Amino acid sequence: MALPKSMLDEFGLGTIWVRRGTQPVETAVEPVAVAPERSTAVPLNRAAAAELAELERAAPGAPQRSASETLTALDAVLSAAQKSQNVARETPEASEAPVVAKSDPQEPPAFDDIPWIDDLPQHMPPEPEAIDETANDIASLDWDTLAARVSVCERCKLCERRTNSVFGVGDRDADWMLIGEAPGENEDKLGEPFVGQAGKLLDSMLHAVALSREDNVFIANVIKCRPPGNRNPELDEVARCEPYLKRQVALVKPKLIVALGRFAAQSLLKTEASIASLRGRVHDYEGVPVIVTYHPAYLLRSLPDKAKAWADLCLAQATYRESLKVADGA
Repeated sequence: MALPKSMLDEFGLGTIWVRRGTQPVETAVEPVAVAPERSTAVPLNRAAAAELAELERAAPGAPQRSASETLTALDAVLSAAQKSQNVARETPEASEAPVVAKSDPQEPPAFDDIPWIDDLPQHMPPEPEAIDETANDIASLDWDTLAARVSVCERCKLCERRTNSVFGVGDRDADWMLIGEAPGENEDKLGEPFVGQAGKLLDSMLHAVALSREDNVFIANVIKCRPPGNRNPELDEVARCEPYLKRQVALVKPKLIVALGRFAAQSLLKTEASIASLRGRVHDYEGVPVIVTYHPAYLLRSLPDKAKAWADLCLAQATYRESLKVADGA
């Protein structure tokens, strides 16, 4: 059986292989200088070559040889090939040291979860048609069924590494709805949004305007599962998780939404504008007024911006009071 030349070359046998039943023709061949950068010599592998010989021996119509005969012939082939490679190594061109590529010192470090950059993830996302069908189904779920659906969700690859999905917490009939970016490490472990130091700061911010996460406030995230290394969620992940957030907003029926952080604001408002340009104005999401402010985790690193966050909360309070007046007038 004639094997593809590419397979022979891959195992270093391309230059010495001859079709069974033919005699090599002795011809004078002028030596050809080979440039070192085009050298493609591959170390011989006896096991791989034996596998090739076995494949040919098993081909239909091929003469059968015993295992000892096959190995004897194979050793002869490998010996001749090894001599050929030894001669090539003695040439000045082939003896040059290979060039080793150096890593770029400016290259950013990889995320802590390397499998997330695999070309072929274990979980293949559903087709767009399936996403649309399930999104329509999600839009009709009640609170308990929605929470159960999020806990076992597999709409994107983030489900592969999560410990817990983070559905949300708070008063399900709240007037205020706070929306963050995505769960972090602590949120993933506990299954609750905004825990740790950032959560304590958020509680203090709520208390400053006479609110709490248990009374008249519901807290959720744009993404329900933790991205690896706390990276920003990808657009595809946001799109697949968005039906859950839309249903939560529809069930809560808040009079005000506060977007915590740049990513949450950009995801809700479908914009790439900076948080500086989004602050200080009233926006809209699904008919609900939206106020943009800084994420509590950012405020822990940038204390001077706490004053700006307080101004945002004051604007949120004023917008909430205005929405109450509109509701009473209606």
